Amino acid sequence: MPRKFDVPALVEGVKAGSRSHVAQAITLVESRLPAHRPLARQLLTELSTTGTDAVRVGISGVPGAGKSTFINAMGQLLIAQGHKVAVLAVDPSSTRTGGSVLGDRTRMGELTQSPQAFVRPSPSGNHLGGVARATREAMLVVEAAGFDVVIVETVGVGQSEVAVSGMVDTFLMLALARSGDQLQGIKRGILEITDVIAVNKADGDNAGEARVTARELGIAMKLVTSQNEGRRVPVLTCSALKDIGLQEVWQAVLEHRAWLDETVGLGRHRAEQQVVWMASQLEATLLDSMRSTEHLRHLRARLEEDVRAGRTSAMEAAGDFLADYARQVPQMDWARGELPG
Repeated sequence: MPRKFDVPALVEGVKAGSRSHVAQAITLVESRLPAHRPLARQLLTELSTTGTDAVRVGISGVPGAGKSTFINAMGQLLIAQGHKVAVLAVDPSSTRTGGSVLGDRTRMGELTQSPQAFVRPSPSGNHLGGVARATREAMLVVEAAGFDVVIVETVGVGQSEVAVSGMVDTFLMLALARSGDQLQGIKRGILEITDVIAVNKADGDNAGEARVTARELGIAMKLVTSQNEGRRVPVLTCSALKDIGLQEVWQAVLEHRAWLDETVGLGRHRAEQQVVWMASQLEATLLDSMRSTEHLRHLRARLEEDVRAGRTSAMEAAGDFLADYARQVPQMDWARGELPG
């Protein structure tokens, strides 16, 4: 039996800043059960009237760049300045079992203990790019609860960055000093969507190499970004472990946000993001309806077996599935994303 949620109580608790209610609300919007989707929409509709001007930052970087340590240190700095910080950390899910490590809480120990912070690790599931499907909705929940800085940490595997950049104001990439051929390993597409770069672990013997790497990245950014933008992406050095340069990195984030507001308009930028979100929601609903309908599940399994046995081609099987799906559309209960009965 699906878990029951009291939406009015959740709305009241979230608006009051109750951490337990925030956690329950995010559990609801993350739920993949069709019966929970109408409740999630009701919850988000009632919370949407509490729109805030929170700073939304996406953080990514190669494995080992120290993303969680950086967020832990940056979060404490911001809390000391009077901010309330929410961290939505997307963990990689196993493609075989769906399991996640969800280890961010251990790497953000000090931050998770603060009453002015909320850290929520979420498995990425099978969403393209490794971003939890409900991350956008979770952002609305924590903002309604009064968190004025929202940080989204990606899995850092080179796939989720574009998705995250489409839901935040500023995209921050963490790099490492002289980690082999790291410049060649950073995809051009990631650099093109990056707003601020910070070379982490710039302390001790690594400080000099970090400055060299920052210069190299600065040159790389000139090659991949348009000169017509009128803005040069800042490349800074910092050390999350030693609390070096964190304030300068945060200032660069704020300066980018101010530039965005002056040139594009923050409201317009977020409105365009909403349009993209609508498209992704339509796509996700269609996919969910295919997965949650028993008849279609059996049909897909049969077609997969036919393809595996060589009785039909992948293209023919896909066409047969879509044709059958189209016949089911008039019967679909779109509020629940499934066929009745």
